[in-house]
Amino acid sequence: MRIVVPAGGIGAARFLRGLRAAVPEAEVTVVGNTGDDITLFGLRICPDLDTVMYTLGGGIAEEQGWGRAEETFVVQEELTAYGVEPAWFGLGDRDLATHVVRTQMLDAGYPLSEVTAALCARWEPGVRLLPMSDDRVETHVVIEDAGGRRAIHFQEYWVRHRASMPALEVVAVGADRSRPGPGVLDAIESADLVLLPPSNPVVSIGTILSVPGLRAAFEATSAPVVGLSPIVDGAPVRGMADQVLAAIGVDASAAAVALHYGPQLLDGWLVDRSDADAVPVVSEAGIACRAVPLLMRDIDASAAMARAALDLAAGLVRS
Repeated sequence: MRIVVPAGGIGAARFLRGLRAAVPEAEVTVVGNTGDDITLFGLRICPDLDTVMYTLGGGIAEEQGWGRAEETFVVQEELTAYGVEPAWFGLGDRDLATHVVRTQMLDAGYPLSEVTAALCARWEPGVRLLPMSDDRVETHVVIEDAGGRRAIHFQEYWVRHRASMPALEVVAVGADRSRPGPGVLDAIESADLVLLPPSNPVVSIGTILSVPGLRAAFEATSAPVVGLSPIVDGAPVRGMADQVLAAIGVDASAAAVALHYGPQLLDGWLVDRSDADAVPVVSEAGIACRAVPLLMRDIDASAAMARAALDLAAGLVRS
């Protein structure tokens, strides 16, 4: 079975670990979000690609879900001592090596897709990890504070400000000029199943779909497309999905997110049992819907979620 998963962030990485446990024989292609990417200290940092790579490769800091296990921050402390900004972005020593290698390869002319493959050769994540695009796309958030209305990088909005002010608009800068990364369209076209993990529907999945041709490819594939709600009991499991959903006029509810994706994209949708009242609403829109446990407390729970998605997909046929 060939499964394609557009993915961004901790929720996607943990779901992928469960998917790999549930169907170890499957060929899984991950289309990774690169809208969170940022250049700091002269280094190109790709948080979502690295989170998938580290989580599936056994190097993640498990409790927090991002960064390297057994991390130290000596270099960051020294940069801060020199007064080098930004001090709000924690760059670990082990993680630093990944960014140095990536930046050297990019500067040498290698595209991000080849760089990512080279990094994955070390970690052996057990999936094919493809950046959504080799072109530079960065997600920015429009806010208003004492300095007036302005756009800041998503990393600054989330890491520095902890989404403490309303997001007025979310913009994928450069997306309109980008192209799908090598192998991405072929993977979608040849897929037997597409799974949308419980990632942020705006700054993760939404940014991936903003690359010209990608949403159309997911809508046109003959494979069933099944998503898992990132909203549980009326709130995001983690992160700030409610803030950025508000910026695009979508309620933070399991039903609203499904309707935002729409029946042109989704064939099936899983909601948590606490949101069972969403099932008839989503079903009425033409999207098959079931309520199952959606909290990834451990790998067994993540694998159970993956199996529930596979079970729902088994009864779906695209028109």
